[in-house]
Parts: sequence; structure tokens; C-alpha cells
Amino acid sequence: MELMVHERRDEADGVVSLTLVRADGADLPAWSPGAHVDVHLTASLTRQYSLCSDPGDRRRWRIGVLREPGGRGGSQYVLDKVHAGDIVEVGAPRNHFELVRAPRYVFVAGGIGITPILPMVAQAERDGADWTLLHGGRSRTSMAFTAELARYGGRVTIAPQDEVGLPDLDTLLAVPRADTAVYACGPGPLLDAVAERTAAWPAGCLHVERFAPAAHRDTAPGETFVVEFAASGVRVTVGPDRSILAAAQAAGVRADFSCGEGTCGSCEAPLLAGHVDHRDSVLDDDEREAQDCLMICVSRAGPGCPVLRIDL
Repeated sequence: MELMVHERRDEADGVVSLTLVRADGADLPAWSPGAHVDVHLTASLTRQYSLCSDPGDRRRWRIGVLREPGGRGGSQYVLDKVHAGDIVEVGAPRNHFELVRAPRYVFVAGGIGITPILPMVAQAERDGADWTLLHGGRSRTSMAFTAELARYGGRVTIAPQDEVGLPDLDTLLAVPRADTAVYACGPGPLLDAVAERTAAWPAGCLHVERFAPAAHRDTAPGETFVVEFAASGVRVTVGPDRSILAAAQAAGVRADFSCGEGTCGSCEAPLLAGHVDHRDSVLDDDEREAQDCLMICVSRAGPGCPVLRIDL
């Protein structure tokens, strides 16, 4: 859908927010905390950004964008070329980072990872849950939305690294609690540290969203297998050094995709038959065990599985 940039704001050093609306003022699709959208910047440049506004406000969406000089060009395009009044093409909300209902939450955000957490803490507050947020960053000036978080008082700890060092995760996550859901979003090292400190917590307590593939993801080529695309009946052979996505494109099978790294969920496809070796950083353990979908940009057939049948 085509949306207009209603407002652009500087939120911190190198961070801007864009408020998006329909030009005719009509309602936008509903979404829930943790959702993100695809923003189609050019014909060949699509990026995903978390919605960080109020899900109850159907007239406007907000995203936050951090300039990443070493990135793939999306953030630089937004900060340099997208301004109030511009029209951008935006996809429907998708959510692989849903906020589960719990009596207690621990939220951990690093840098721009605060964006999906903002609507989560607002929801937890509305629900009357017990919650805390640890928000870390390089410096106070680089940390977006801190003024917005001030209304929550002592529930929020702002931890700039140049003032207090690394976030004190040992104290925060010292005692496993079955009644607590832990939500974390930010740089890979932070998420790995949170995962390490919650290893002894009950299964299912930890929920993370990554902006880059997990360091432990298997990247070995794997075996040759066959993929059948159910909608067309097309069958292709996927060699050790080729992805299902690449095979689909070569065979003329239409497949949505964006990051190509298994982090955004754009290429998710239903699995009809076979067993998948999941190599994405989107699905949690329960979703992987369900064996009912896969990210075709990185996942492969599991050991000993000669054919995958996919609903594409």
C-alpha cells in the first residue's frame, strides 16, 4: 500500500522516526506489539522496520531507523532521501515476535532494538503486569525514545555504555522465574549474552528478535534435495551451494523475499511434506519442531529427507 510520510523526527544521533499515514486519512491494517513491516524503498531495495507506535491508533504507523554506515544501504537511503510528504510503498504487518500474556516481563533493548519493545511495555502497562525494561546503548545521545520512556519512572533503567559500562544482565536475570517472559532485541552480542544467562530458565521464557543472523546458525552447504512447489507442480533440484529461494527464482516460481539471511520472515512458506533443517533466526524452538513452515532463503531439507513439498 502507498503511505505518506506525515512526519519525520530526529530521535537521537543517527536515528529518525517516520510517521506514516494513508493520504486519504483512512484506517491502516491492525497490528500487535512486535510486528514489523516491509518498506519498499526502490525497486531493488526493501527493508523491514518494527512498528513502534500505538497499535490502538489505526490512523498512523511509526517506525524508527538507525543509520548504519556499514549496512546494506537501506538506512542510509531513508535518512538521506525520505522526508515528510514523500510517498512510500509499505507491506502489511507481520509478527514473529508476538507478546505472550504473562504476569511478569523483563524487557532488554539495545540501541535501535528499543523499537519493537516500545509498544510491548505500553501493552504490559495497560494489562497491569509487573515489568521492567533495561535499555542500553553506546551513549545517551545515541539512544532513541528515552524521553518517551521517562513516563514509566523506575520501571525503566537507561544504561549508556559510556556512563555505566555493559548492562548488568547477571543481576537482572540471576533468578529463573516460571512466571516471567523475557523479551530482548538488539545487537547480536547482547542477545547472545541474554540467551546465555537465561539458559537455566524454564523453556519458552526467552523471546528474541535479531537484526542479523545468529552466529551459531549452521551454514554448511548440506546435501542435494528436491523441492516441489505445490501450486504449480514444478519440481527443482537444490544443490549443496544453492538456496531454495534461488532455485525457485530460476524456475520462475514467484516467492517473496527481502533480507536473504533468514532474519526478516518475508520468505516464509508453508511446508506440506518433508523435514526441514531450519537455519533461520526467526522461528523459536517450538515453531521449528512443528515442521509446518520454513524460510526458503536459508533453510534446507533435513538429513535423509530427499524431497520437500512447499505451498508455493
